[in-house]
Amino acid sequence: MTDYSHTHPLVPPAAVARWLEVLPQPVAITGGTGFVGSHLVDTLCAAGLTPKVLVRDTTSPRWIDGAPVERVPGSLEDGASLARLVREAGTVFHLAGVLRAGSEAGFDRGNRRGTANLVDALQRAAPDARLVHVSSLAAVGPSAEPDGVGPEAEPAPISWYGRSKLAAECEVRRAGPECWWSIVRPPAIYGPRDSDIFEFFRMANRGVVAVPAGERWLTVAWVGDVVRSIVAAAVGESEKVFHLGEPVPMLMDTLISQLCGAGGVGCRLVRIPPFVVSSAGAIGSALHRVGWHRLPLTADKARELLARHWTARTVESSRDLGIDQFTGFPEGAARCWEWYREQDWLR
Repeated sequence: MTDYSHTHPLVPPAAVARWLEVLPQPVAITGGTGFVGSHLVDTLCAAGLTPKVLVRDTTSPRWIDGAPVERVPGSLEDGASLARLVREAGTVFHLAGVLRAGSEAGFDRGNRRGTANLVDALQRAAPDARLVHVSSLAAVGPSAEPDGVGPEAEPAPISWYGRSKLAAECEVRRAGPECWWSIVRPPAIYGPRDSDIFEFFRMANRGVVAVPAGERWLTVAWVGDVVRSIVAAAVGESEKVFHLGEPVPMLMDTLISQLCGAGGVGCRLVRIPPFVVSSAGAIGSALHRVGWHRLPLTADKARELLARHWTARTVESSRDLGIDQFTGFPEGAARCWEWYREQDWLR
């Protein structure tokens, strides 16, 4: 079975060795039990590090269960636990945040205020630590053209989530030049353990993939490339913003075709009118407010799905980070199919 852990990480230590050699230690991580964060934890542990990881529920460490980490009970709302997490840290990777919420206030609480609390803790307990803040392409917004937006573009987020991620970036920037920080903005991330892009795999497995009507181009990123970029961002220049993802955007139709080909399945592409997507998102938000928090589609996500092009210009950022190789989507999708099937996520 192709599974991943701290003894068999998706990103082996050798793939990030040149950055780990100069990475300020100890390392602290928020969001280390999640999709991207757990792969980062696996890589660091496999390299012999013992990162401190903020864990909301110590009885449910999720993907890092059994990993040799120092668990710090707490949350982004708890200043005392954040101070314990970052005290004496050399590098802090901030991946925690809220992906879905029933209101704009919910996103703000989880993303902006949580980041503000972390910055405050750093200024009090670890003013010399380096902070790598994992934001999102949603913070800058969609692109009018398929070529994509660069890090220098004026942000224009269109969703509650995007606005909260941009506000979180502002909280990082307010730390000022006396603090070392960098910001990375990944696009849609796919890979083992993901449950969002997974929905497209599940639809393809059933033979029908529904997408919003209209031409759309996307930038995507393999989770392993994101992990490498996050580590690289910690040893580069301070006060920099990096756009992550494959160097060439992909047409949605091409992405779905390659996804199906990688899994050896045939599927039919169904184009959904925008009003149907919006209506489904509204229903999802209503259900979210009464406790159905795992629903993949909400009104906020519907606004993002209906945007024209979620594309980023990444070539300059990749060069500055020293990332010169990428996992192409056909290869990454094939590894996802294998993992989802072995884990019985797809049958």
